Amino acid sequence: MIAIRYNHLCAHEIHNKLFQGFIRTQNVNKCWRKENNQWILKDDPFIDDWTEQDYQDLIVHLRYIIATKGLVYAAFSGKQLKGFVAVAANLFGDAQTYLDMTELYVSQDMRRCGIGSALFAFAKEWAKQNGAKKLYISAHSAFETQEFYRKMGCVEAAFYHQKHIQIEPYDCQLECVL
Repeated sequence: MIAIRYNHLCAHEIHNKLFQGFIRTQNVNKCWRKENNQWILKDDPFIDDWTEQDYQDLIVHLRYIIATKGLVYAAFSGKQLKGFVAVAANLFGDAQTYLDMTELYVSQDMRRCGIGSALFAFAKEWAKQNGAKKLYISAHSAFETQEFYRKMGCVEAAFYHQKHIQIEPYDCQLECVL
C-alpha cells in the first residue's frame, strides 16, 4: 500500500516542478450532454490533457486562490504530487450559499485509490467551516467524472454559475449540500 500525505499548499510551493510526475491525462469515451432539458450519455471519444499554457494558467489560478484566502490542499506520494483540490473563498449564488470548488484532480496513476474522495471530503469540511451551505462544482462531463461526483453525493446544481458555463459549456454544473 502506498502512503499518501495530505497538506495545505502555500503559494511559493506552486510552480512548474510541483507538477512533474503528475499525470493529468484522461481517456474519455462517453460524456453526458444536456439536450432538450434531459441528460443523455453520448459517445465522444477523446484524450483530455493539459498543455504547458494550461499548467501556467493553473499555477496562476492556484496562487490566486491562496492569496484570496481560499483552500489549496494536496496529496503526495513521497515528494510527488498525486492530487489536489482548490476552493475559492468568496460566497456566491442565491442567498450567498455556495463556495466554488474550482479544481479537483488526481494523477492518472493514482485514480481509484481514494485520493479524490479524501480531497473532496476535506473541501466539503473546509467550505462548511467557511460559511457555505453548498459546494459548487463545474465538472467535466466524462462518464467516469460524473460517476465519481454522484458517489460523493452531488446533484445537478439548482443555481448555474454563468462564468463556468461560458468557460466550459459542456461541463455539468453540480452542487453538494454540506
